[in-house]
Amino acid sequence: MGRTVIQNATIFDGTGQGTNGPTTKGDLVVEGNRVTSVGATASAQPGDVIIDASGLFLMPGMVEGHAHLSFENVCATEDLITPCPETQVFTAARGARALIEAGFTSAYGASEAKLKLAVAVREEVNAGRLPGPRIRAGGLEISVTGAMGDESKLHNPRQGPSAIVDGVEEMRRTVRLHCREGIDNVKLDVSGDPFYPGTPGHTTPMTFEEVRVAAETAHAYGRRINAHTRSIEGSKHCVRAGVDGLFHCEYADEELLDMMEEARDRIFVVPTVGLFAQIMAGEASAHGLSPEVGGYMNIPDLLENSLATHTELRRRGIRHLIGGDYGFGWSPQGTQGRDLKSFVDFYGYTPAEALVCATRNGGLAMGYGGELGTLAPGKLADLILVDGDPLADISILAGPEKVVFVMKDGAVQKISPTLAARANSPALEAAE
Repeated sequence: MGRTVIQNATIFDGTGQGTNGPTTKGDLVVEGNRVTSVGATASAQPGDVIIDASGLFLMPGMVEGHAHLSFENVCATEDLITPCPETQVFTAARGARALIEAGFTSAYGASEAKLKLAVAVREEVNAGRLPGPRIRAGGLEISVTGAMGDESKLHNPRQGPSAIVDGVEEMRRTVRLHCREGIDNVKLDVSGDPFYPGTPGHTTPMTFEEVRVAAETAHAYGRRINAHTRSIEGSKHCVRAGVDGLFHCEYADEELLDMMEEARDRIFVVPTVGLFAQIMAGEASAHGLSPEVGGYMNIPDLLENSLATHTELRRRGIRHLIGGDYGFGWSPQGTQGRDLKSFVDFYGYTPAEALVCATRNGGLAMGYGGELGTLAPGKLADLILVDGDPLADISILAGPEKVVFVMKDGAVQKISPTLAARANSPALEAAE
């Protein structure tokens, strides 16, 4: 690959450390798969691909921090259980494509409907045969008998979208199996959930010892360990056991907040507020989840605690990631950028700070040694151009419409016809 020169852009580098404000005006140069220059006026060289980005906002590619690639129009667990793997691998491929087109150049996996769906799509994306982001593949959720994800009854045993274990040895074996099958991100269901009346969100069915051995085993294979945790005790289990990513974390006390602050350079926290906020806003009513039903599920209390907990975690410098639990009937893949506005509205982030959560923080979670999530010389060239100013209106990143250019690893993944016509390369016009 030769050089790509993006000229006259408004550049947001994702570091959150600009001395003259969050953006600069200037050029950015990509050579091969690396950024080589940011901000300075670039002198064109023979063979350069020149893109005139006048009036456009240049920023790092975003990271979906709680990806379920295989979730598509899901309204009940049956939508995850019933389809065969052959069908669902196409679903996951569509999810990957929706993310890259919306400006998400990385996906930090949570879990999938079948064990190896994200692994299969990851391999196809890496081989260049499917469009999609960088993928840290999630597998099945790992839960315990009678908890979230356990769909069986004595009279009707069946396999849900989870691996059910009991005790440390079953946990150790299941985590080893996930690692053997190519999973990057192991996920535990440590706490309960509003969708499971027998184990609501404040309960903690999984024991500390089960969490600890899962974390030790995943780390022994060089993998990440993440957890669905809403309860206070469940989140304390996770921090003490060395879990890397904590999903949800609505309920907290002072001890937990102090523990998370002490671990802030090690852990990532993903509030995943969109799912329940959308239910209470009436967006899921057509799917049988009206605000009234949400009230029966205790979602208002959960949201109230989410606002208090994550506002305080922001103040304490916890590394938040955006995204999560998209792919339901009312929250399609590719709309994960809606969480940016939620971070501003609910947790007190400025738009620039919310973008840092989506870029720098997400890049660090992906595990590329700091080479993702910011725009600086030597960093990997994952970046997007936006038609508009997200710092003035963060909601323009709520879908793919305003994302007019996507580059991943130095290769163009998307370019709008209008922008392609402003470039000097027929190859870019063909790319669209």
